[in-house]
Amino acid sequence: QVQLVESGGGLVQPGGSLRLSCSLSGTIFNPTAMGWYRQAPGKERELVAAMAGGGGPVYGDSAEGRFTISRERDWKTIYLQMHNLKPEDTAVYFCKMVIRGKDIWGRGTQVTVSS
Repeated sequence: QVQLVESGGGLVQPGGSLRLSCSLSGTIFNPTAMGWYRQAPGKERELVAAMAGGGGPVYGDSAEGRFTISRERDWKTIYLQMHNLKPEDTAVYFCKMVIRGKDIWGRGTQVTVSS
């Protein structure tokens, strides 16, 4: 069974940093695209950062300049390094990979930014 598992979330003070990880298992196929999304209470899910094929990363407005998406060479693990976190970054962060044309989502990891 194809599965994505996120980790690295938690409680952090404003201005702090976190690094999220997302690992893929259950398939021999590499993803063709991958990304991080987030959903805050009462809001729609939004793009944080994504990358596909040989292209460069794309960032949502809220992440530009503060967050960095990266991946392992085998494409099976991706990361989201977050710096200068703000209370408005509080959300559940989801990993998504596109494998053979199908979107695979993780269950999410909670990030809470609060003093």
